[in-house]
Amino acid sequence: MRKLVDQLILRCEIKEFVTWYYAPMALSFSEHLEPKAIVYDCMDELSAFKFAPAELVEYEQKLMAKADVVFTGGHRLYQAKKAFHHNIFPFPSAIDKSFFFPARTKLAEAPDQVSIPHPRLGFFGVIDERFDIDLVREMADLKPEWQFIFIGPVVKIEESALPRKENIYYLGMKDYRDLPTYISGWDLCIMPFAINASTEFISPTKTPEFLAAGKRVISTPIHDVVNPYGAEGLVGIAETAEGFIEIAEHDLLQKTDPLWLGKVDQYLSTISWDKTWKDMEAHIDQSLKEKYSDSSRHLNIRGNGAGGHSGINRRA
Repeated sequence: MRKLVDQLILRCEIKEFVTWYYAPMALSFSEHLEPKAIVYDCMDELSAFKFAPAELVEYEQKLMAKADVVFTGGHRLYQAKKAFHHNIFPFPSAIDKSFFFPARTKLAEAPDQVSIPHPRLGFFGVIDERFDIDLVREMADLKPEWQFIFIGPVVKIEESALPRKENIYYLGMKDYRDLPTYISGWDLCIMPFAINASTEFISPTKTPEFLAAGKRVISTPIHDVVNPYGAEGLVGIAETAEGFIEIAEHDLLQKTDPLWLGKVDQYLSTISWDKTWKDMEAHIDQSLKEKYSDSSRHLNIRGNGAGGHSGINRRA
């Protein structure tokens, strides 16, 4: 990896650059570089994940010491990390609203979903140790007439451990472009995350994505979902299968609720990946100005002459 990075810099004749880290372990092959600034975009508490490298914590400490600016993937993570860096800012998940809006209309059914009865409660995302297997099993047992649809790869857990019921469907990994088609055919969206060390600091991107699709959402009490989405009345929060079912029964009767959807759209209007990048860029620029007081040495990180990088999605 170090050789590849060095070759890239040489062949592309890169003279001035910012290094942007998502994972501290990348420092192991890039520590020798001499960037104008270092950004650590801390997306999660990776050390809490299954199979995390033993040396990850040590590398994160090194990266924190070197970084000029640190971003966190949510407010809970910001609270946990803010004492370790003087220039740190929270950036929870944003949204590409226009991509998910078509799901608010009835789109042509996906072939592998068309025969599944209603009501349908759906989820898309990685199915791993953050997935509450027991919660899903209990819901499916309590409501055999409801259909539970899961889209995404199964990783770091055995597929044999997943609950197998007639009303549970695992449709596998799909092209991101097809997600609105699947979501449009769901009645509700669920986020049955386990409450454990691996979910303590997550800020699920799917929360605003489900909402942009016009779907009501029920989640376990993940900190960055409870606040702001639960507090604003945009997402239902439940700890148990019975709690999920109680909220779902209410939401299924609601059908359409213009007042709720209006609140959703008002909130979503305040977030976007473009705004996230603009705000991040401002913090990086300020860090560079403080680091290099001579304005002639200020580095332009925008990457194009049009004035910025748009459509950044750190959690795609």
